[in-house]
Amino acid sequence: MGVEGTVGGGMHALPADSHVHSEWSWDTWVGDMEGTCARAVEIGLPAVAFTEHVDHVVWTADRGTLEASREVRAFADAAGRVRAPVFDAAGYLAGVERCRERFPGLRVLSGVEIGEPHLHAEAVARILGAGRFDRVLGSLHGLPVGVTFYEPPGLFEHYGRDAALRRYLGQVPAVIAGSAVFEVFAHIDYPVRAWPVDAEPFDPWAFEEEFRLALGAIAAGDRVLEVNTRVPLHPEILRWWREEGGRAISFGSDAHLPAALATGFREAAHVAEAHGFRPSRRPEDYWIC
Repeated sequence: MGVEGTVGGGMHALPADSHVHSEWSWDTWVGDMEGTCARAVEIGLPAVAFTEHVDHVVWTADRGTLEASREVRAFADAAGRVRAPVFDAAGYLAGVERCRERFPGLRVLSGVEIGEPHLHAEAVARILGAGRFDRVLGSLHGLPVGVTFYEPPGLFEHYGRDAALRRYLGQVPAVIAGSAVFEVFAHIDYPVRAWPVDAEPFDPWAFEEEFRLALGAIAAGDRVLEVNTRVPLHPEILRWWREEGGRAISFGSDAHLPAALATGFREAAHVAEAHGFRPSRRPEDYWIC
């Protein structure tokens, strides 16, 4: 049995998966664009957006990440500094067109996930000028410690878990103010993915002020908040989003292989409905309230 289904007592099918990676992302060697489309058809997903990584920040990976990810190791130097390769926009867009021809009943959207878009405006503009991208996500993956960038859990090692999350959320307004090229702010709770297993469970209320300031900036910038299901977004954060003026959400599994497509979407859709969000006319469109 697949993940297809309805929400709201049979009112509407599951939302589109608007945050998916394939072999065109530098960190996704197990990715498979055509395989992901086949999986989408199999489970009855109406649309999928391939939002491949576009990263320009050179960051230093912690030992655990280097040991766990062969992709990160492949692009790291002896000091652990990771430099992502240049995104092949032409090859990627050609791949999207092949999938559209092979899967005519599936809405296949082109897209990119731009890491730290506010720091590399010219490079980002060159990528976006290479063709049409239907869905552009903006992400904050890391922060500087002095002149060196780290992602979680490296940030936890330098600042401590709680302080690192507060610093991360505190930087979100700068991303919004510094770049207008993206519509959707992805995985606002990104550091929670690296939350230590031996620590106290993540408590969103301990960071309510910081979350509200970040969410308010996203709303004021007329952007869309992503409900990322890689780690289920805490329902309280969705409530704060509405209270801070947020009016639209996007769903993303952050899948890096076909089997992970739309993971957790049934539950996420129910939570979104409970907070007043409803599907738009077209299945690939954002949910609004």
